[in-house]
Amino acid sequence: MLNFLPGSVLFFMSSLLLIINTTIWAGLISLGGIIKLFVPFTAGRDLLTKLMNRFMWAWATGNGGILHLLADIEWDIEGLENLDKKSWYLLISNHLSGLDIAVQTYVLRNNIPMLKFFLKRELMYIPFIGLGCWALDMPFMSRTSPAKLKKNPKLKGKDLISTRRACEKFKTMPTSIINYVEGSRFTKEKHRRQDSPYRYLLRPKAGGIAFTLSAMGEQFTNLLNVTVVYPEAKDDPLSEVMHGKIKKVVIRVQILPVPEVDNKRYFSEPQCRVDFQRWLNQVWEEKDEQIHQLMIKHGAVEADSTNAKQSLNQ
Repeated sequence: MLNFLPGSVLFFMSSLLLIINTTIWAGLISLGGIIKLFVPFTAGRDLLTKLMNRFMWAWATGNGGILHLLADIEWDIEGLENLDKKSWYLLISNHLSGLDIAVQTYVLRNNIPMLKFFLKRELMYIPFIGLGCWALDMPFMSRTSPAKLKKNPKLKGKDLISTRRACEKFKTMPTSIINYVEGSRFTKEKHRRQDSPYRYLLRPKAGGIAFTLSAMGEQFTNLLNVTVVYPEAKDDPLSEVMHGKIKKVVIRVQILPVPEVDNKRYFSEPQCRVDFQRWLNQVWEEKDEQIHQLMIKHGAVEADSTNAKQSLNQ
């Protein structure tokens, strides 16, 4: 292990290794996307998608190897026992840093299908990124702005129809889709600005997960409630792990039944949206307490801490 080296040296080495790892596998995925563009048969495209997912698996494995080499991470993981790579999962998770994706894809890569993200359709046209995501069958979605809907009410429901169409391929291909329901990564400033009622979390937003469930809820086997904690992190976990300052990563995975979302009632009846938001708030309240207990377990906070607004990154 190289964690005896100065932080600046570790940062340089980790940056270089992460760039090399990402460039190799992203390049191969993009190349596969170019080939996939010219394959006329569904079976051939599906075969290429499976190969691209193996490349993503290799990328995730490489990231884990880099963390092991530079930081000698101690992994505290629970909840993987009953997961299945042949099932369909919707994941919801707290979001702390750009490190989350690398950590979650690495930890879950052998237990569930490779993670996918709902992406804005505009990203499809960004060179390399759009092609690579398309090659991995990431679902692209269109979201019509309220202003456009006001001008043209006939567009209402079109987003859901197009998203359902984009997800048709997942009916025969086991899939995991992750949604960071806080909308962005946690920072102390965002936490204060929101006046969040949670100690370690931002307020969850129900719209994205409800949209996902209304588009393909019947396809999911389970909902996975994933909690990520970096007990030693003070500010930016990604920067700190690259400097060798983070030695522990905690992951908890809770298997939940898939909540039902009636797409007609949810988007037309305010009470349905209120009820769903209330359910999500309860999940987040329990997650906040779980994080607090994990922080106590790993010595990051005192057991008798009463600071209800304490940030995970303090």
